[in-house]
Amino acid sequence: MRTLARCLALVAAAVLALPLAAGAQEVTLKVVSAFPETSIYVKRLQSWIERANQEGKGILRLTFIGGPKAIPTFEVGNAVRTGVVEMAMSTGAFYTNVFAESDALKLTRIPIAEQRKTGAYDYINRVWSQKGNMYYLARIVEHQPFHLYLNKKIDKPDLTGLKIRVTPVYRAFFTALGATVMQTAPGEVYTALERGVVDGYGWPVGGIFDFNWQERTKFRVDPGFYDAEVSLLVNLDAWKKLSAAQRDFLTRQGLAFERLNDFWKTYAQEEIKRQAQAGIQVIRFEGAQATQYRERAYEAGWASILKVSPEHGAKLRELFSGR
Repeated sequence: MRTLARCLALVAAAVLALPLAAGAQEVTLKVVSAFPETSIYVKRLQSWIERANQEGKGILRLTFIGGPKAIPTFEVGNAVRTGVVEMAMSTGAFYTNVFAESDALKLTRIPIAEQRKTGAYDYINRVWSQKGNMYYLARIVEHQPFHLYLNKKIDKPDLTGLKIRVTPVYRAFFTALGATVMQTAPGEVYTALERGVVDGYGWPVGGIFDFNWQERTKFRVDPGFYDAEVSLLVNLDAWKKLSAAQRDFLTRQGLAFERLNDFWKTYAQEEIKRQAQAGIQVIRFEGAQATQYRERAYEAGWASILKVSPEHGAKLRELFSGR
């Protein structure tokens, strides 16, 4: 009887321990953003995290620890590379200090869904893993052309005498147009405009209202160029430590986020209307001048990448062209 009682006790203990064992298998990944919490990128990220956590109970949990106040914008890439955080939302231009090829993502002329079919996505992961110790999970912003925003009117693609705020995204292009460039994090742009430190800045078609830059902006230059890219990155070591089920879950969640990217097409149209209502005037290059302006942007962008990474730059250019 004592033996039977002991066996039943052990079975009961094992049954009671099952939920604990399942809970112990759940992995938590810390997530940081290179963009401030006020940005639409972060708001959409937090909604995605909430949904992922609801569906991933017992499997995987994402914990958002903040934006640049947690880790400075241009240090987020290194934080992912070294495993200070397991996951981040950033754009390639913000972690060129880790590896130069990251800035090529802006130059894609085909959507991420097509990149996954043509081998471009796989090649990105090959480079990102080798150079940055990163797994490139998903591109969650596209269909957002960059623009030049100014406080002084121009009548041709010539920025001589103007001070323009940049990131690596448009440094080469604006420099080629004659600008004096200054790199700052997004959170410092308003003050730079307010104090006259810069005469303008580069930014996608959407998002200037997130930082109240419309208060200090008079003109937007059309056409746009490149395609704004914001993506989810995972520390490669952390990725490899996940179980197959956890990697599959995170992959499916990333793909689900990507499938929402058509949102950005509508968002771009709404932001253009909103800018007009805010009094931002359009400087529009037409015809051959517009074509030359855009092509010069791509020429400058690829020349910058090829200079520092001839092999990968050439392959990325081929894959991103869609030809």
